[in-house]
Amino acid sequence: MNILSAFVIIPLIMMAMLFCINGEKKSLIRTVMSIGGLALLGVSAYLTITYLQLREAGVDDEFVFTNSVIWYESLNIHYSVGVDGVSVAMLLLSSIVVITGVFVSYAIETKVKEYFLWFLMLSIGVYGFFISLDLFTMFLFYEVALIPMYLLIGLWGSGKKEYSAMKLTLMLMGGSAFLMVGILGVYYNSVPEGQNPTFNLQEISQNVIALANSGADMDWEYIFFPLTFVGFGVLGAMFPFHTWSPDGHASAPTAVSMLHAGVLMKLGGYGCFRVAMYLMPHAANDLAWIFIVLTGISVVYGAFSACVQNDLKYINAYSSVSHCGMVLFALLMMNKTAMTGAILQMVSHGLMTALFFALIGMIYGRTHTRDIREMGGLMKIMPILCVCYVIAGMASLGLPGLSGFVAEMTIFVGAFQHPDLFHRVFVILGCSSIVITAVYILRVVGKILFGPIQNEHHATLTDAIWYEKIAVFALIFAIAAIGLSPFWLSTMIGGGIENLIKVF
Repeated sequence: MNILSAFVIIPLIMMAMLFCINGEKKSLIRTVMSIGGLALLGVSAYLTITYLQLREAGVDDEFVFTNSVIWYESLNIHYSVGVDGVSVAMLLLSSIVVITGVFVSYAIETKVKEYFLWFLMLSIGVYGFFISLDLFTMFLFYEVALIPMYLLIGLWGSGKKEYSAMKLTLMLMGGSAFLMVGILGVYYNSVPEGQNPTFNLQEISQNVIALANSGADMDWEYIFFPLTFVGFGVLGAMFPFHTWSPDGHASAPTAVSMLHAGVLMKLGGYGCFRVAMYLMPHAANDLAWIFIVLTGISVVYGAFSACVQNDLKYINAYSSVSHCGMVLFALLMMNKTAMTGAILQMVSHGLMTALFFALIGMIYGRTHTRDIREMGGLMKIMPILCVCYVIAGMASLGLPGLSGFVAEMTIFVGAFQHPDLFHRVFVILGCSSIVITAVYILRVVGKILFGPIQNEHHATLTDAIWYEKIAVFALIFAIAAIGLSPFWLSTMIGGGIENLIKVF
C-alpha cells in the first residue's frame, strides 16, 4: 500500500470503528479518536522525515511516493497520489490540527459519535485533497471536505448557527461551481492534437507548455484562470468573497473552527498554487495584478475589521481574512522567496489560528461569553490559558522566535524583489497590516486579561484541564519550533516551489 493512502484509510477505519460503538460509550469513542489522530500524526511525521532523506539522497523527481490506479477509464480519471515539499508541509499541518482538535473536542457532550463521524469525513477530504495529483479526484475530496461543515456548524454550533451554516455552504458551493467550470475548461483545452484529455496535473502542465511552444492559441487560459482562482479564492477568504468566513467561524464548535481556519481555508491557497497557477502560467503572469489588488485589500480590510469587533471569534475570523489574503498575495509575486513565504504563512497561520480558536473556545466554555467588554482580569483567574493567548497574539504579530516572523519576513523580502512601483506600493501596504494587527491584538489582551474583573462570577472559574493543556501546548511547541528552527521547513517547501517557478 502506498503510504499516502494511509491518510485516507486510517480515518475510514476510525469511522468504521465508531459505527460499531454504542453512542453512549463516550470515553471509548474519544479513545478511538485519540489513537487514530496520533496514528495520523505519526504517519505524517514519518512521511516528512522520509521525504527529507530522499531529497538529501539526490532524488529530484517533482513528486515522490507516487501511485496511480485507473478509476474511470473512459474519461481518463485516476486515483493518482503524490507529494512534494509543499504537500508534505500541508499534511504535517493537518495532522497537528486534527489531533489537537480531537483533544479539544473532549468537551463535546451531545451526539459525540455523530460529531466525530462528520469530523472524520472533513479530515478525509482535507488529506485527500493534499495528496491528489488528479484534478477530478482533487475536486472530489474538496467537496467531501466542504459537505460536513454544514452539519457540524448547524447541529453543534452556537449563536446564529443555521444562518451561518447556510451562508457558508451556499458561498462555498458557489465557489465550487466556478471551480468545476475552470477544471473542465483545463481538461478539454490542454490536449495536444491526437491525444486523449487527462486530469493528471503533471501531464496537463507538460501539455500546456508544449502547446505554448508550438504556437497554439492559449486564449482559453485567460477565461478559465480567473474562474479557477476565484473558485479557490472563495475558500481562501479573498475579498470580496470573504463574508462567509466570520459568520462561519463565530458559530462553529471550537474544534471545527480550528480545523476550518487551520486547515480547510488552506485548501484555497493550495488550490490557487497547485491548479490555477501551475496549469495556467501564462494567464497567471498577465492577470496577477488584478488579484494582487484584491488580496492587498483583503490584508488591510481584514486587519481593520478585526480592530472594531468585540466578539473574540469575529476578531480572529477577520484576522484570518487578513493572514489568508497575505498567502494569496505572496503567491502572486511569483518568485521563489515570496512563494516559499506564502506556504510558510499557511503553516504558521494554521497553527496560530488553531491555537487562537482553541483558547477562545476554552475561555467561552468557562465565561459563557465572547464579548470582550464583559471580560477582564482573567490573567488572575486562569493564568495558563491567558499566557497561551498572549503567545498566540505574539505569533500573529510576527514577533521573532515564533513562526509568524519567519513567514512574514520571507514574504516581504520576496515581494520587494519586484522593482516596479505597483508591486512595491502593495508590499508597503502589506507591511502596514502588521501595525494594524498590533492594535487589535493588544486591545484584546489588555481588555480581557488585565484590569479589574468585570463579572464577579468569573472569579470562581478554573484554569485549563489536562486535555486542554495537551492541545494548546502541542500547538505552541509547533509554533516555537518553526520560529526557532525554520530552515528545514523552508528548504523542503522551497524545493516544491522550484518546480512551479519553472513554468512561468
